[in-house]
Amino acid sequence: MIIPVRCFTCGKVIGNKWDTYLDLLQADYTEGDALDALGLVRYCCRRMLMTHVDLIEKLLNYN
Repeated sequence: MIIPVRCFTCGKVIGNKWDTYLDLLQADYTEGDALDALGLVRYCCRRMLMTHVDLIEKLLNYN
């Protein structure tokens, strides 16, 4: 769906990092290196980006 604005556990703002995270992955960064570059050191915040499944484009087909 849509990336959450804040981490569910600690409340840190992570919603603004999704596009940058995808850009870093396209630039051949590993997932860990991309998260380090974004400054996400807590494992709760890291899991929010790593486990997110972006389904919004698929769901828009079903009005």
